[in-house]
Formats: sequence, C-alpha cells, structure tokens
Amino acid sequence: MICIIPAAGEGRRLRPHTHSLPKALLQVAGKPILGHIMDGIMGLDLEEVILVVGTMGEKIREWVKGRYRVPISFVHQRRLRGLGHSIWLTRNKVKGRPLLIVYGDTIFEGKLGEGMKPGGDGSIGVKRVEDASSFGVVETEGGIVKRLVEKPGISSPGLAIVGVNFIYNPDLLFSCLDELMEKGITTKGEYQLTDAFQLMVERGAKLTVFPVENWWDCGRPESLLVTNRHLLEGLPRPEEREGCLIHPPTYLSPTAMVENSILGPYLSVGDGAEIRGSIIANSIIGKRAEVTNCLLRSSLVGDNAIVRGNFTKLNVGDSSAINLKSL
Repeated sequence: MICIIPAAGEGRRLRPHTHSLPKALLQVAGKPILGHIMDGIMGLDLEEVILVVGTMGEKIREWVKGRYRVPISFVHQRRLRGLGHSIWLTRNKVKGRPLLIVYGDTIFEGKLGEGMKPGGDGSIGVKRVEDASSFGVVETEGGIVKRLVEKPGISSPGLAIVGVNFIYNPDLLFSCLDELMEKGITTKGEYQLTDAFQLMVERGAKLTVFPVENWWDCGRPESLLVTNRHLLEGLPRPEEREGCLIHPPTYLSPTAMVENSILGPYLSVGDGAEIRGSIIANSIIGKRAEVTNCLLRSSLVGDNAIVRGNFTKLNVGDSSAINLKSL
C-alpha cells in the first residue's frame, strides 16, 4: 500500500502565517501538522509515501528529508485545481497499488487498521457531526456507501468525510478522476475527490465507512488552537524554568528561552523562541519568535516574529473607573 498526502494548499484562511510557510508545516503541539500525520501512519505497512506539494514545496522536501524510514516521493501541483486534481496527478506513480489518502491539513487519532477491511473497493473515514454543511458528506445503507455530496450547504447532522480514505481499486478511482477532468466536472470551481468517489459508487463500487472519532481540521486559526489544546493533553509536563511559572498542559521547546513569565495552560512554544516578562495561555508561539512584556491569549505568533508590549502604571483616585481596553 502507498500513502498519498495532498499538501499543496495555500492555506489562505491561515494568512499571514502561510505567506512564508506551507500550511502543512505550521506548528501544533511542538511539531508541524505534517509531522503529526506522518507519525500517525508510520505503524502501517507502507511501500511509499507520495506528497503532493505546491508553492514552497521545497520547504516540505527539506523538512521530511531523512526523518522517516519509508521512501518518500513528490508530485508538484502547479495549479491548485482541487483535491481531486491533486490525487489525479499521482496516477503514474500509483501503478495499481492500493492507496491510503490522508488530507494534508487533517490530524487524526485512532487505529487506522479498522479501515483496512478485506473485500470491497475502498473504505472512507467518517465522523458524525451536527452541522455537515461544509464537509463532504456520506450517506450509507447497511454500512455501504450509497451517495456522497461535497459541501451540501444545508445545515444538518451527517457523516462527514474526515480525510482518511483507503482505496483498494485505484484503477477505478483514477478512471473516475479521468472522467472529471475530461468532462470538466467541478464543484465550487474545483475537481473534488468526493465527486470521484460518487462516480465510483455509480459504477457499482462497494465502498464502506469506518469511524474516526478524534479528528481535527487545521485549516483555520481557531481550529489550529483547538487542535493544539487537545494534543497538548497527551504530552509530559515540561521542565521547570527558574523565575517562571508553567501551567500544564504546555509544550516548551528545550531550546526556548523564557524569563520572568507565566506560561500556559495550552501553550506551545517553538525552538529558539524567547519569552520575557509575559503571561501567555492558549496560544502557539513559533520558532525563534520573541515575545516581551505581553499578555497573550488565544494567539498565533509566527516564526521569527517579534511582539513587544508595555505594562501600565496607574495612579487611580477614589471612586474612579478605569477601562483598559484589550482584545
């Protein structure tokens, strides 16, 4: 089996952080999104991992170089034409081998082996959500997929496609992707993998589903912080630093420098960061960032960023009211 990870997305909703770094390399709980994905699939018997990269793809190449024992190859998506298009670009590398497709902005926890069911043409990882309007949605009958719809736009409960899919009939998948390309079949202006799965079903494919309970879409700042909170829960308590108070769960890189600060809970601090005289919680501080005299909460501070604040001195008389504005 080979694994395809489409990681060419521009990450527009995560700007300005993705102006200088691919979305897949944004830090969450001490490692890049891609690092969590790669670590999650290393227990499987994989022949190869194919990474689909786009702008700044060389940074992804450099990051994965030498980190993993499995062979890794790259496909460049020059024009971002959708998830279906990115998978279609790998057709000459797949050569009929079974596939695991993991979306490059999705972090998951669970036993992927539950999706590797014998027989059938594939199995799609799903989770029931209360509002499925912005996801690919699966409708099933007796555990068999009957219909798939990409982002239906109607607010209702449903089985959302979480971005972890096993395909045992790759020839049929790529034939369906070929049809999308040849006929120009798009949804919301892009070639969708969900539409290719629907074509597989229409051609008689037997697709099943399997549950992925712990799954996070890291495509927005809010969801990145939610993911960070959850993943930090499983990390060991960082070593104490003199003159600082650290509230777990917190990830503090061994190479980060902190002075006279209160850190955490739910804080991730990257390599080489410097924090002085600050109180920070529920935030992600990037590599080599500098934060001085700040009170931060629910914040993202990118790599090499500098944030400086000032503490205020007050002389407030009796029966006075002072409102210090803050975010």
